[in-house]
Amino acid sequence: MAVIDSTPEFVANAYTIMRHNLEIVRPRLGRPMGLADKLVLSHLDDPENQELEAGKSYLLARPDRVILQDVLGQTAMLVFMQTRRSSTAVPTSVHCDHLIQARVGASSDLSESVSENGEVYDFLRSAAAKFGVGFWGPGAGILHQVNLEQYAFPGAMIIGTDSHTPNAGGLGMCAVGVGGADAVDVMVGMPWELLLPETLGVRLTGALSGWTAPKDVILKLCGMLTVKGGTNKVIEYFGPGTESISATGKATICNMGAELGATCSVFPYDRRMATYLEATGRGELAGIAAANISLLAADTEVEADPAAHYDKVVEIDLATLEPHVVGPHSPDRARPVSALAAEARKEGWPPAISTALIGSCTNSSYEDICRAADVAGQAAAEGLTMKSQLLVTPGSDMILETIERDGMSAVLEEIGATVLANACGPCIGQWRRDDIEKGQTNVIISSFNRNFPGRNDANPETLSFIASPELVIAMGLAGRLDFDPETDVIESEGRALSLHAPAPAPEVPPEGFRASSGGYAAPSQDPGSIEITVGPASERLSLLEPFVPPSPEDYQRMPLLLKTAGKTTTDHISPAGPWLRYRGHLDRISDNMFAGAIREGSGERGRTRDPLTGREDQAVAEVARGLKAAGRLWVVVG
Repeated sequence: MAVIDSTPEFVANAYTIMRHNLEIVRPRLGRPMGLADKLVLSHLDDPENQELEAGKSYLLARPDRVILQDVLGQTAMLVFMQTRRSSTAVPTSVHCDHLIQARVGASSDLSESVSENGEVYDFLRSAAAKFGVGFWGPGAGILHQVNLEQYAFPGAMIIGTDSHTPNAGGLGMCAVGVGGADAVDVMVGMPWELLLPETLGVRLTGALSGWTAPKDVILKLCGMLTVKGGTNKVIEYFGPGTESISATGKATICNMGAELGATCSVFPYDRRMATYLEATGRGELAGIAAANISLLAADTEVEADPAAHYDKVVEIDLATLEPHVVGPHSPDRARPVSALAAEARKEGWPPAISTALIGSCTNSSYEDICRAADVAGQAAAEGLTMKSQLLVTPGSDMILETIERDGMSAVLEEIGATVLANACGPCIGQWRRDDIEKGQTNVIISSFNRNFPGRNDANPETLSFIASPELVIAMGLAGRLDFDPETDVIESEGRALSLHAPAPAPEVPPEGFRASSGGYAAPSQDPGSIEITVGPASERLSLLEPFVPPSPEDYQRMPLLLKTAGKTTTDHISPAGPWLRYRGHLDRISDNMFAGAIREGSGERGRTRDPLTGREDQAVAEVARGLKAAGRLWVVVG
């Protein structure tokens, strides 16, 4: 039977391989090694001969694990089936978190999702059982949170089919978001190719206090570096301030490193990570990690002279860091909350907040919800409720059951919260929103990770801002974008309420997490008995056929399909939301190609010129289909 869990034996063996590889690589480098160096280079496929020039050399690496979400997981499993392998070569799990749409509330939304997506869930469940993959069903939680709770361990290399896989850097991992093709390469036993990244060092000093949270570290950094500042880089945090941040706080920071374009983000192993491992039933792994600490932290020479080692170094003093808010439309439009009111007036943004949202894979830890509930409790004690709609997305069933036991869900519901399913929901555009019309300008604020136009609700006119969970609750209670809880009061029925900063929250529950394995199915012990069928009339799934290899002549004089303007992210190339349902059907999802991309020159969204007919204002996907029918390959420039 396939091994899925990160057992003590599995982890100890991983450290043995890491140590062996570093013994080969270290003399070749001839210099002290940072943590990013150790995590990446200890996983080389060929440490003796691999070229090692940062920013230029392409590495072949051997990740320890693959995690799949239920959207790209469909594609990955369909491709894996074509390899004719009987099981995956590395531990792999698939998590049903992307397809659940936020509508009314957790119970109803989950029930409707199971009904609407049953064909996909059945396919993933049977494919996982047959090919040795762990299956986490709908409602079990978001893959990044479940990975942190169940599988992550310091020093590991993991790839996942979601851009926020770097969340696991909170436990000292090299965790990278990839496409489905990369994931399948590793699943079949091939090495994974990546450009050897440069390293950007972030020195943290001091400690957080008051309204300032781990979220503010990464929001501040987004403003400093911009969404391109981390491209082809690992962001390595170091300095005395790292030990003041919990493991889940570190995970929040690493999660949003994706918004900088970073390959991944990492923290050195410390007691805070050990505390989390122990609280999640993996205390033995903490002991093994401690015995291998030399693998899990930078060499002392690196921290003593960071400028000589890192390609770039920035410093953040946690003691003076202010609470931040970023947005709208980009996570690098950052400022302290104290400066937001003036900017909002200058820009003419609507002052009213229509919806406040907390949770998601970025900020749904026990510590996060504790601090949010602290602010909510202050309002509840005065009989106040939210002036904005409040939606709460727990990251996992374990988090949900624990905050229900400890009374935090009740406090949030007392001020008007609706608790959604343990899934991605509005964070990725899975939000059936009915309180505004599409095209209506409005303001939302969330503790999520991305805020590009249309990202959350498919309405490009929604002005989406991002902050810490506690700040989101405070601003939602006031109902205003220009509210600063450090200086302003909430007016209600002739009363004025001043909110005080939430008290320091426990990083793990004092009574322990309420363990939950609900929704998990292990691989079958009799995989040969499992048949996987896909109906020919299905509009959700289609079996893949091999592509016809192009000839060299096909690459000559290729017509321009589209030249994009500005930022062109995955949200522009293939917007999520309602299109997620077709990810397992290659032909149907192709209609979504570049639907959100902005055309250079005209500013049109999802439109282009047909190079065959000369007609303007044509849907990109339709033009691409016409070129395919004519036997022409095409090129896109961004």
